[in-house]
Amino acid sequence: MNRATQDLLTRIGPGTRMGALLRRYWHPVAASCELAAGTARKVRLLGEDLVLLRTASNRLGLLEAACPHRRASLAHGEVDGETLLCPYHGWTFAADGRCLAMPAEPVRKPALLERCAAVAYRAEELGGLIFAYLGPDPAPLLPRWDLLVWPDGLRDIGRALIPCNWLQIMENSVDPTHVEWLHGRHLAWSRERAGLAVPTHYRRHQIKIGFDRFRWGIIKRRVLEGGSEQDDDWRIGHPLLFPLMVRVGAGQQHRLQIRVPVDDTHTLHYWYACYRPRPGERAPPQHEIPVYDVPWQDEQGEFITDFVDGGDIMAWVTQGPIADRTREQLVASDAGIALYRRMLLEELNRSEAGEDPLGTLRDPAKNQIIELPQERNKLGGGSAFLREAVAMSHVRYSPILDKIFALLDGTR
Repeated sequence: MNRATQDLLTRIGPGTRMGALLRRYWHPVAASCELAAGTARKVRLLGEDLVLLRTASNRLGLLEAACPHRRASLAHGEVDGETLLCPYHGWTFAADGRCLAMPAEPVRKPALLERCAAVAYRAEELGGLIFAYLGPDPAPLLPRWDLLVWPDGLRDIGRALIPCNWLQIMENSVDPTHVEWLHGRHLAWSRERAGLAVPTHYRRHQIKIGFDRFRWGIIKRRVLEGGSEQDDDWRIGHPLLFPLMVRVGAGQQHRLQIRVPVDDTHTLHYWYACYRPRPGERAPPQHEIPVYDVPWQDEQGEFITDFVDGGDIMAWVTQGPIADRTREQLVASDAGIALYRRMLLEELNRSEAGEDPLGTLRDPAKNQIIELPQERNKLGGGSAFLREAVAMSHVRYSPILDKIFALLDGTR
């Protein structure tokens, strides 16, 4: 890869080509439980500082953080009923960005108010997350992925701000051979040193990997040593949802890993999980979906690598703020990475030609619930893998861990 292509793929700020492509998709910027009615909070997405607000009537707003007047931050402003007041001079904005008042001006001038509207973007809520859309109109529909909208399930949301570029995190999702090494051998080594139980299912050797394009992105497949193409890992596989999500899990456990490009060197990572009850049972009532932070460094600043996701984060961050792909050496087992990069360039060209990029959804009739493929008997482990995958992952930090195990074990 040359430097020009490297920069094209990784740079996503305002005015960049890849940034323009990613602005055509919805991205989560906060959990619903983090934004009470009558409050506002600062968020950053695709190199832009924004303020996310919820009015007294529960209406969402997403505005450029800099006030049009003197550029002070609206993120520190007061939500007063249905409006946001700039803390500097009290300029008043509606949730859609309209400027409604300038208290220091003796005469109300409608044309001036119209000219001084704040830059506003779309925000929608789904499944306990608040999504933002920064692209051109008409906006596509926010996809109703199955685990976001299933009527019966126990959900939680993990998150971490990762100090590296989004692309090296996404490339990990089409690099299946790392599983047996990073999550098998290296994880076992890390956990043995800590006196913890070691993984079993992650250590199985993969003798064949495959990647197929489909409606929403890429289906990833593998055949394990001792297995065949009749196994779930090959016959069903699991998807990368273009451009910034991967669906993982097994059996009752379903997760979206969502990578949100904050700017060129920071990525907000969400682990969105839905745990479904066994047949004939029901999930416990849940009035609010909790969000929790996933630590990946200890008190000395060292990587925490005794859990699956901590190993991933170590691998991502140690590549540098933006991995230098001009110095990499790709081999045959990196076919998924090469495919994903080609698709990014293809969809970039498609969008610049005026077409909708891959995954764009505009028909409400096709957006009631989008059922996604996922292995049930992942890595040949069945329910034993399911419990191991929970215990050795970021889920160990979940505030509802006991409820998750109770649901999976049928012991509620």
